[in-house]
Amino acid sequence: MNEKDWDTLLRIRTSGRDDSRADTFRYPYEPTPYSVLARLAGSGLIGKDNTLIDYGCGKGRVGCFLAYQTGCHVIGIDHDERLIEKALANKESTAKGNRLEFVLTSAEKYEVPASADMFYFFNPFSVELLQSVRKRIVDSYYENPREMTLFFYYPSEEYIAWLMTVPELEFYDEISCADLFPGNDERERILMFRIG
Repeated sequence: MNEKDWDTLLRIRTSGRDDSRADTFRYPYEPTPYSVLARLAGSGLIGKDNTLIDYGCGKGRVGCFLAYQTGCHVIGIDHDERLIEKALANKESTAKGNRLEFVLTSAEKYEVPASADMFYFFNPFSVELLQSVRKRIVDSYYENPREMTLFFYYPSEEYIAWLMTVPELEFYDEISCADLFPGNDERERILMFRIG
């Protein structure tokens, strides 16, 4: 199925890039391709007992798809009120809307709930903001120890270089997505790190 077919099946509207609120620290909204989300959902790593936080959720595609495919609970975080409004509209129209929550806030200010054990990033912001977000995630771990998995789709070299230096994060595995697109782009992968 193509991007439009998935949007139609899920009864949502998530297509299109949005650069209008991007700046040096917060990057443009660009939805994760459905083929990548299908590969992540098919990995068996995410299930109905998991709570995933989608940082830079935009219009809510990751949440709508993963809730539908895996039954997990998803909390989408975004600083752009226009995108959160669209995500909330998608929550109302999609089949698994009761498994979704969308929060208008800055990622670095969001206090990670004790239920959250999965975290998804598609280069939503700069490494400087990622450092603050990591601190929030690690603080939540120490307050309520549990195994946590962080997913980084299409990671930049800057992200990878920093992630490999963080003592709390252990590189776990990667899901290759290079075969899903032409050009054999080595960034087409999901890197996974664990805490705990």
